[in-house]
Amino acid sequence: MNKITQLFNIKYPIIQGGMIWNSGYKLASAVSNAGGLGLIGAGSMYPEVLREHIQKCKKATDKPFGVNVPMLYPNIEEIMQILKEEGVKIVFTSAGNPKTWTPFLKENGITVVHVVSSSKFALKAQEAGVDAVVAEGFEAGGHNGREETTTLTLIPMVREQISIPLIAAGGIATGRGMLAAMTLGADGVQMGSRFAASTESSAHDEFKRTIVETGEGDTQLTLKELAPVRLIKNKFYNDVQELYAKCPSKEDLVELLGKRRAKRGMFEGDLIEGELEIGQIAGLIHDILPVETIVDNIITEFNTAKKEVTTFEF
Repeated sequence: MNKITQLFNIKYPIIQGGMIWNSGYKLASAVSNAGGLGLIGAGSMYPEVLREHIQKCKKATDKPFGVNVPMLYPNIEEIMQILKEEGVKIVFTSAGNPKTWTPFLKENGITVVHVVSSSKFALKAQEAGVDAVVAEGFEAGGHNGREETTTLTLIPMVREQISIPLIAAGGIATGRGMLAAMTLGADGVQMGSRFAASTESSAHDEFKRTIVETGEGDTQLTLKELAPVRLIKNKFYNDVQELYAKCPSKEDLVELLGKRRAKRGMFEGDLIEGELEIGQIAGLIHDILPVETIVDNIITEFNTAKKEVTTFEF
């Protein structure tokens, strides 16, 4: 039996990334209802808004779902208390030390998964007592590791080092990508960009359309001095590059970034001045579809590709 379907009690080893401004209860519950694991993205929610989404998600699905919590969150204590009070069973943590909150979550009967970008941090997560890790290559959209290790090389390196279940992320949006990641040693996959371009995603329709129009080479990892982030090359991205040409200080970059850029871009649909976070795999996403169709397509393609592999000959 698959380690990920067993761990989360789900049908398919497909996890929807808990992306900011995309992952409300509608997306999370739709993915869970389709047989995957839906995640609510706490990173763009005030504590009480998160509580509301958890409560609505419980009503929208009777299947397992989880919450993704970036640990750099300013209200982290309040968030953790809400997760405990609302009886959340699965929590994905990222952007911080897993030792900080894993004991608290485990004490409250919560399954804990930590997102890493290197085998070094995967080992640290395992030592901290997490139940599984997500190893994310730098093809991924949004905030990334500084190592710039691709999924193709990261997954087997992490697999070599850890014994707990491994979830691959970064550059996966299809059944073929899922099969490739699992062949490299992953037990399941996490997909963000593919579900951002879904009917149920809470992102602005203009941003969803932009995902579909994004081609190969239209994203870039930037702002490494602050926190490396993969962006679509729009006016804001170009402004960042112009500033780099002047050898800016960290303070100059912070000033240009300002506040609410990601919300303006992804949630409010400002395609010019907003921060548009998406993965390289957007070049393979050609339509905005209901979650159920997305999952069906992935599984159909996965099974087709699996049969094709048996015909490979040399």
